[in-house]
Amino acid sequence: MSLTLANANLIDCVHRRVQTDASVVIDGGRIVAVGAGRAASAGGSGQVLDLQGAFLLPGLWDVHIHPDYPVPPGTTVAQETANFGRQLSLALTEGGITAVRCGGAAHFMDVAWQRVFDAGGVAGPRVFASGYFLTTTGGHFLTSGQARECDGPYGFVQAIREQIKHGVDHIKLNLTGGIMGPDWDRHWHSFLLEDELAAAFAICRQREFPVMAHAANPDAVKSAVRLGAHSVEHGYIMDEECIAALAGAPTWYVPTLAISHLTEGQAQNDYEKRWLAERNIAAALQCRADAAAGEHAHWFRRALDAGVKMALGSDIRPLREAALLEMGLWVRNGATTWQTLLAATHHAATLCGVGDRLGTVEVGKLADLIVVGANPLDDINNLRQLQLVIKAGRIVSDQRPT
Repeated sequence: MSLTLANANLIDCVHRRVQTDASVVIDGGRIVAVGAGRAASAGGSGQVLDLQGAFLLPGLWDVHIHPDYPVPPGTTVAQETANFGRQLSLALTEGGITAVRCGGAAHFMDVAWQRVFDAGGVAGPRVFASGYFLTTTGGHFLTSGQARECDGPYGFVQAIREQIKHGVDHIKLNLTGGIMGPDWDRHWHSFLLEDELAAAFAICRQREFPVMAHAANPDAVKSAVRLGAHSVEHGYIMDEECIAALAGAPTWYVPTLAISHLTEGQAQNDYEKRWLAERNIAAALQCRADAAAGEHAHWFRRALDAGVKMALGSDIRPLREAALLEMGLWVRNGATTWQTLLAATHHAATLCGVGDRLGTVEVGKLADLIVVGANPLDDINNLRQLQLVIKAGRIVSDQRPT
């Protein structure tokens, strides 16, 4: 049975405008018609929903996620896995997040939930899985439980082969330290030696697996681009050579502003203040974030100005809130609402290799869509006025006012 979404204000994330009085027809999980008024209707016996002028757009993406951490003592793998699935489902139904890319998950939980959601019957976003993230002994964020420590060229090669064997979509390599970690885990420190880097990237190229590179300082960013990373995550510290390299390469940049910008000293609205109260981040870590925020914002703006390919990933939790917070930070730090929407839809889908099937509202695309009550091009926080979530043509959340 077809589904027609009528009387919508359509933001298709192809054209930088709102198409008023639009209708979108869905059949077999795909968009089969897009047009004005009822002209787009299939004319059959399908269901018609009058959106009453609400705003229809592609489902949102978050291309840098993790399960919750730290894991409370005594939590079993089964409990941890179940909680991750619940958080993913809530991201879909309460946040409008129709797809995610994982940057590290213990026990290959992301692979497991990808298979569950793809099988149908359980509501959850499309998942692009990484399994564990790979770092060195004494590497980044070991307390998360999501890291696998590797040493030496063949240590990394073996780990990557095991990741592939367990069904991941991409390989996450942590080239540097980060902001959220112990004193010896610093974002300006690079962790891998040249022969480790060369071997890790070589086996990924040989097996045709994209590399998601956590790279937080200039040397690591340039190494990642030179060696063919599919994406660079964070880029807290860069230089003009980094910007030129990214602008001239097929490598994507995922800035994760939330890591350096969500602190008590920087929070500017009730959403951010409420999130901070719930997360209870240690004061020492907030100080590290505050110290990094200005430079991170500078290189984010330089990347925008230089036309670097960028997509939106949050690296925070809970997943139903994370991308929305990150989108607010993009706008605050110089992106337009249009650039931000593209980063969380069309560009995110393209980064994940499915831009031909998802990320925009076009005929032939899979019908992963959301409906919100007000125009997000006027205020990105209007995405919080979620009314409908549709995945593959099926309504998975209906919060329209009665």
